Amino acid sequence: MATPAVNITTHAGCPERAPNFLEPLWYAVYTNANHEKRVAQQLGQRSIEHLLPLYDSVRRWKDRRVRLQMPLFPGYVFVRFALRDRLQVLQIPSVARLVSFSGHPAPVPEGDIQSIQSCLNRGHNVEPFPYLQVGRRARVRNGPLQGLEGVILRRKNRTRLILSFDLIMRSVAVEIDDVDLVPTR
Repeated sequence: MATPAVNITTHAGCPERAPNFLEPLWYAVYTNANHEKRVAQQLGQRSIEHLLPLYDSVRRWKDRRVRLQMPLFPGYVFVRFALRDRLQVLQIPSVARLVSFSGHPAPVPEGDIQSIQSCLNRGHNVEPFPYLQVGRRARVRNGPLQGLEGVILRRKNRTRLILSFDLIMRSVAVEIDDVDLVPTR
């Protein structure tokens, strides 16, 4: 028996159909501070599909430099599950809550997950960036990131494409060649 869909209002104020409780979708899970890797490990042990995007960071300590793998989105792990199974996720130690709006868990658009995976799988230099929505927009027309759209930022003879993820209000910067970009509007 199918669960009836109910109209809800998203964070942008647009009506949207409520997700089917049986359909696995991606959700953002908010974790306790600095516990992203522990949560990902627990999800893996429970065979729950998840994504914890990491980037390489070089930190300078007193006597040496250390290369660390840091979460690209501090405080968040992306998890794919059906809403009926959400207790399996919420019972994991260090999981604080699901990202929700108006009391309803908000699914992460599949395109956002694919964008993150594309950037990471292609070996691009990806790093966190302050949340950014406004600026000159461009679309990648060539290469492995073809189709991604974001804001162009130029600094020190380098071009970066800033990809913003509205659901969690975070952005990432990806280094890219100018020739691969075409302005949009």
